[in-house]
Amino acid sequence: MMELPRRVLVGQGVIAELGRFVRELASANRVIVVTGPHVKQKLGKRVEDSLKSAGIAITWFVSESATKDIAEQIAKQATKEKVSHIIGLGGGKSVDLSKLAAFYSNIAFVSVPTSASHDGMSSPFASMKGLDKPYSIVAKPPAGILADIDVIADAPRRLILSGCGDLVAKITAVKDWELARDDVGEYYGRYAASLAMLGAEMFIENASRWKDCSVDSVREIVEALISGGVAAGIAGSSRPCSGSEHLISHALDLIAPGKGLHGEKCGIGTILMAKLHGLEWDKISKALKSIGSPTTAEAIGIDAETMAKAVVMAATVRPERYTILSKKKLNNAEAMKLITSAGVA
Repeated sequence: MMELPRRVLVGQGVIAELGRFVRELASANRVIVVTGPHVKQKLGKRVEDSLKSAGIAITWFVSESATKDIAEQIAKQATKEKVSHIIGLGGGKSVDLSKLAAFYSNIAFVSVPTSASHDGMSSPFASMKGLDKPYSIVAKPPAGILADIDVIADAPRRLILSGCGDLVAKITAVKDWELARDDVGEYYGRYAASLAMLGAEMFIENASRWKDCSVDSVREIVEALISGGVAAGIAGSSRPCSGSEHLISHALDLIAPGKGLHGEKCGIGTILMAKLHGLEWDKISKALKSIGSPTTAEAIGIDAETMAKAVVMAATVRPERYTILSKKKLNNAEAMKLITSAGVA
C-alpha cells in the first residue's frame, strides 16, 4: 500500500498560500492547526489570515510537548468538530502530533514544516513520548506538504544541519536493507532505496556549498528530505531511511536523553556504521565536518563509554530489524575500538 502526498508546494513566501493550498486539496470548511507557542506567536496571524481568506474556519491547538495522550486529545477534538484536515505547523513535535492524531481520527493531514531537522515532514511515521517503543511508528502520511523556504531558512542553523545528518543516514540505512535482503530474504525495494540514496549523495556532493544555509541551499535540503520521506511511503516501511545508525540514535535516547538532536546522532551513527560496513566512512565524516555538524560523541555531550554502550544496545532496540549490528553482534570492547578508530571518541 503506497500513500503519497497529493500536492507539494515548496517556495519562498508560500505560507500565504496555505488557505488556497488546503482548499485545492479537498473541500475544506474547518481545520485544526497544531503548533507550538513560539510558532503560533510568529506565524499565527499569517496562517489564520490565509485560511480565513479561503473561507476555512480554524481551531488552534497549541502544545509545548508531543505525547500519545495529546495526539489522542487532538483526534477527539478533530472528530467532534468534523474538521476536514489536521494541519501540523512547526518542527518535528507539531508535525508528529498532527500525523498521529490524523491516524487515530482518520482525518487528512497537511504538513507545514517550519524547520528542516529531519525527514518527518513527509514520512508516514511519527516519534514521540508516551509510545511503548523508542522508535517511530506508523502514522498518517501527509495529503499535502507546504514548505516555506523563507520560514525554514529563518530557523536556527543547527536544525538545518541536523537535517543533513538525517539525509546522510540513508547511506547506511539502504546498505542495511540490502544486507537484510541478502542474509534473511527481506523484501528490498530498489526504487525506494535509490530515491532515498539520491538525497544522501546530494549532501556528500554539496556539503561545502550547503554550509552557508542560503535560501538556495535550504531549498535543496528541504526537497531532499521530502524525497526521503516519500521513499518510506513507497517502501511501506522506514527501511530506506532508517537502519543501524537510527538504532544507535534510539539507544542514545534511552540511555542519554536530551543529548544531541536526532539528525546529529544519526549523522554520527552513520560514520560508525559506514566503517562497520566497510564503506567510505571518512568521506561521510569529512562532509559532516565541512558543514559544521558534530562528528564526535563529545560534541553532543556524550562520553566514549556511553557511546559504546549505545552501539552495543542498538541491536536490541528493534530486534526484528536486521542490520549490520544484528550480524556483527559487537561487544563493548569491539564497540569502543570502532568508535575510536572512526574518530567519534
